[in-house]
Amino acid sequence: MANDVLVFGEMRGGELKKVTKELINTARTITEAGGGAIDALLIGEGAAGAAETIKDYGLRRITVTEDEPVKNYSTEGYAKVLTDIVQDHKPSYILVGATAMGRDLAPRTAARVNGVMFSDCIDVRMEDGICVVRRPVYSGKLYIELAREGERPTFISIRPNNIPPAEATGDGTEIVAHSSGVEADMIRALVKEIIPLSGGRPDLTEADVIVSGGRAMKDSSNFKILEELADLLGAAVGASRAAVDAGYAEHAIQVGQTGKIVNPKLYIACGISGAIQHLAGMRTSKVIVAINKDPNAPVFEKAHYGIVGDLFEIVPLLTEEIKKIM
Repeated sequence: MANDVLVFGEMRGGELKKVTKELINTARTITEAGGGAIDALLIGEGAAGAAETIKDYGLRRITVTEDEPVKNYSTEGYAKVLTDIVQDHKPSYILVGATAMGRDLAPRTAARVNGVMFSDCIDVRMEDGICVVRRPVYSGKLYIELAREGERPTFISIRPNNIPPAEATGDGTEIVAHSSGVEADMIRALVKEIIPLSGGRPDLTEADVIVSGGRAMKDSSNFKILEELADLLGAAVGASRAAVDAGYAEHAIQVGQTGKIVNPKLYIACGISGAIQHLAGMRTSKVIVAINKDPNAPVFEKAHYGIVGDLFEIVPLLTEEIKKIM
């Protein structure tokens, strides 16, 4: 089996998610060391238009599928298309983002094609012609390295924001339309409407900057303080499990072991004590800034910068100072 790589390009609102270019860069790591070509698969409404944004990235082929049954995501529909492409083109490696969609789609497809699944990886390298992946375990306390045995197709999901995005090479790419072959009765749950989070902020898992609030926010209305700062920084807004359980924030923005795993360049934790469950979701952030009035809060042990004080005083002051330099 050649070292051909298939990149699954996840879309939202007709646009490719940022992690797609990170996957292309990962694919280059594999093919430059082991030979082979890079293909991409885009499924969903707007796939053909989205393909134009990566046609100069040195891919051999971009397959697009956007007929009616797969306009919106469904496990059964997308898994059938991906399965068909893997069986037809026989790539050695299939790369997906470690997102909600990727975590649902990749294992199911891997099972269908008798493949290998490496989940939630943060690094991929070639060593003596063998692809080695690195992933965290035990809530990020340890890392393990894995490599496949044999020649089965290998699915690798990559955490966003861990690998630099690929740059365009100027090399053209063939864009091929592919019929999904999906019938309506194959899909058990139909997506009727997709409602984005308010504010139009970046997705938590791909955001470069995140401003998060904890139980100390006291009320959902107080998250407006964080939202104002986040909008200035082009950031996403997150929350701890304590804030979500208290009803201050939606579960969709929960960061932590039972929420979303994030890896931003800057993570600002406001009124978050730093329980191990929360740290498991953000401890790999490049820079962590903690604001907490308790000087003994565990979050300060992991923070690069700490401010001991009342977040209701510190955050507005920080917002005003940033406005001065914007």
